[in-house]
Formats: sequence, structure tokens, C-alpha cells
Amino acid sequence: MPTSAPPNNRFERRRAETRGALIRAARQILAESGDAGASIQAIAERADVGFGSFYNHFDSKAELFDAAVVDALEEFGQQSDERLTGIEDPAERVAAGFRLSARMADSHPELMQVLRRRGLGYIHSDNGLARRALRDLEAGMASGRFTVTDPAVALSGLGGTLLSLVELRFARPDLDGDKAAVDLAEMVLRMLGVPLQDAHEVARRPLPEGA
Repeated sequence: MPTSAPPNNRFERRRAETRGALIRAARQILAESGDAGASIQAIAERADVGFGSFYNHFDSKAELFDAAVVDALEEFGQQSDERLTGIEDPAERVAAGFRLSARMADSHPELMQVLRRRGLGYIHSDNGLARRALRDLEAGMASGRFTVTDPAVALSGLGGTLLSLVELRFARPDLDGDKAAVDLAEMVLRMLGVPLQDAHEVARRPLPEGA
């Protein structure tokens, strides 16, 4: 789960723990079935909190599930940033991000199932994943690395392709996920305006140690 500063007192800690338990329960439900129609009672039982606690934190199930998706996207963004530390080239960050995402289908299946089932509606939202992707796209545009002129359009292409890769990893577990990710990363770099030979080389650079 995304890290944050610890609450200052016991009441705040308990409140944060209850909210976190509800969000974790909602994430599990989304990852398992994508069913946002689960009853509040079922969610509370899974979270191991009292039924009445739900309304101390959320006005509706829709609000809870939205918070669960945003929480997952923020965790995904944090994971990506940690693994891409030290990579300055925006093109290499994009390519490595694709390849790491394919691997996270195995290492973080719950997280990636949430992304798979709900990510499309959040491509342009102000959440951790979209914000970071936009940052890298704008850096590439500013440096001339990418030739696209509209970052929102570029984000649509990048986000849609990433979600397709995640779907492919779960739909075809027999597929060589690393190779598919490299090939898609090269295609995305070409879409962003990176020359053919350069895109081919960048997409195949060694990933950071421990990635």
C-alpha cells in the first residue's frame, strides 16, 4: 500500500487503520472479480470492521471503490519510480516502465488485476500513475526526445497500450511476457517519435539492477 506519514494520535491511527482495511478489502474484490456491486456488509466483513464504520469513512460504495483504484494506481506509480531511479532518458523510462509492468503481473498480481479491470477510466485522472506518466512525456517533449505535440493525446496512446499489455499478460500466461513488453515498448517509442534504430536499442537496454 502507498506509504504516508503516520497519524499523530491513537484515534487517528485507528481511523486510518479502519479506512485502510476497507480500501484493501475493496481492492481485493476488484482484483478477484471486478464486482463493485458487493454489499457494504460483505465489504465490512472482509475488512473485519463493523458495518457502521463504513459510513465514518465513505459516503457510498462508489466512493470506496474509487479510493481503492486510486490507491492501487498510486502504489503502482511508487513502485515504478523506485525501480526507475537513476534513469534520466525519458524514452528509456517509458520503455523500462512497460517491461516492469509486464513483470509485475507476476510479482504484484492483485495490484495489476485492479489496473487491468479499472485502469482505463483513470488514464487522464490526477492520480499517481497518470501524473508520473505525464511528467515523463512532458520531459521527453521538452528535450526533443519525443516529437508528439499534445501530451494528453500521447498519454492516451501510452496508457491504452500499457493496459493492453497488462490484459495480454493475464489473458495469455503462456506468452513470453518480457518479449511482448519489449516489442510493445519499441512500438510506443516509435509512436512518440523516437527513430526506428534508436527505439529498437532503447527498448532493449538492461533493466535497473533488482528490477
